[in-house]
Amino acid sequence: MFKGITILVLVLTTWTAQAQLTYNNLTVDYDSVWQYKNLKIIPIRPKGGGTGGPRGMLQGPGRPIISLSQALKRGLVKVSERGTAATENVHYLRINNSSDTAVFIASGEIITGGRQDRMVTKDTVLAPNRRDQYIDVMCVEEGRWSNKEKAFGYHGYANPDLRKVLDSSRNQVLVWKEIFGQLEGSGVKSPTLAYTARQQDKKYRLQETEYFRFFYEKIIRDSSITGFVCVSGDRVIGTDIFAGNNLFQEELEPLLRGYIEEALIKGAPVVAKDDTVRKYMDKVLTDERQQEQYLKKNGKIFRYEQKVYHLTGYRE
Repeated sequence: MFKGITILVLVLTTWTAQAQLTYNNLTVDYDSVWQYKNLKIIPIRPKGGGTGGPRGMLQGPGRPIISLSQALKRGLVKVSERGTAATENVHYLRINNSSDTAVFIASGEIITGGRQDRMVTKDTVLAPNRRDQYIDVMCVEEGRWSNKEKAFGYHGYANPDLRKVLDSSRNQVLVWKEIFGQLEGSGVKSPTLAYTARQQDKKYRLQETEYFRFFYEKIIRDSSITGFVCVSGDRVIGTDIFAGNNLFQEELEPLLRGYIEEALIKGAPVVAKDDTVRKYMDKVLTDERQQEQYLKKNGKIFRYEQKVYHLTGYRE
């Protein structure tokens, strides 16, 4: 009996310790760095080599939560338009979670199809209540509102610069402006000004595949990693950190592709030194007060049940 109580206390203590994500329980591993062309990735791990809490990101006892990408892949959720009129429905999508598992949905995730492609505007957890629920979205395909609804699909995360515009402004016009600038700067032609149009470019897809193959297997094999910080040129281009490894691994592929896109379209050969990264990460991880102040202007903090589970920092 007492042994069982002791184990429970230890588990709850470990979980409570992850209520905040700072240097108290995380370390940036500058000795384990991966670099390919315009992108360098530095892993972030929980101190002590653990996975940062009980198995499963965003999980309390008996209540696992999975990523949107995996929920869609497994057919656990269904996405549909709220209605047919653009003026009333463009900024909402209907999602029905018919499973018994809650789903983590992050701002910056892109859902294609429907009457136009959309981007989720804020982090949330979708309860498994088998009823229609609605999430806030913004258009990432300015030139299309179809009469007929296409099947929805999951694209992944937007690149960090577009995510930053979204999180800092919540302004549809500025989101469109950023997308137009990125497409024009890359020489990508899209009749509907679709953010995802770059994926139609064969040269881009080949370059992206090279980057992805280099990084993905190295990161996914390491079950101690709960986040990373990415560098291109002379600066940090962003960081994403989770409270545990399970959801981080589910989010890795779409997140990584977003950072690769950033490195390909706006990056440069890496010249930033570790001191540059340390100064950036000190603002994010030194203590909760500084973290709150810094990420309020240059990132975001997602809390669920009064615990911090996802931190995002953007390019300064």
